[in-house]
Amino acid sequence: MYVPKMFKVTDQEEIHAFIEANSFATLVTMEEGKPIATHLPLEWRKQGDAVYLTGHLAYGNPQWKTFGADVLAIFQGPDAYISSSWYEQEEVPTWNYQAVHVYGQATILEKEELIEDLTYMLKKYEKNRENPVLWDSLSAELLEKEMKGIVGFKIKVSDIQAAYKLSQNRNKMDFRTIIEQLRHEGKQQSKQIAQEMEKRLES
Repeated sequence: MYVPKMFKVTDQEEIHAFIEANSFATLVTMEEGKPIATHLPLEWRKQGDAVYLTGHLAYGNPQWKTFGADVLAIFQGPDAYISSSWYEQEEVPTWNYQAVHVYGQATILEKEELIEDLTYMLKKYEKNRENPVLWDSLSAELLEKEMKGIVGFKIKVSDIQAAYKLSQNRNKMDFRTIIEQLRHEGKQQSKQIAQEMEKRLES
């Protein structure tokens, strides 16, 4: 991913928080020279000094058979069109966005590792539900049946590229104007980008 220096994010805790908040990723691998992709949730896990992404695919999805070479997981946050009519001086329009690319090698999880990962995922997404569906609340028969239909995997992270393009290259007046215009567009993603920009004003 092309990341100009002013838009680059390197703080691992900030990147971790971003992935936690935007965990539905696009997983890209190569199959006979052709890129293929699956959209799925991935979890950030740390083991000692190593960082992993974990997840699972349907057994019928042939992408898991391509594991072995490097894989790419793409996490996307909000994005918004930025009109150059909001600038003090004549300029072309652009787009603001947040994105994280994670590279690494994927390996298949053993059964016990997969159970641990699924237990963690259910707890994460169900814990605040009124009637949470947790691993221990499901029947052994159902779990055994469903596990036969999935393939768990983990990606040992080797490189992370993170870009937050939030008009850091504009002057203060343009920056504040963009925030105000985004707030009033009425689009959820525009509001989210405005909020992310406001954090930069506070820091």
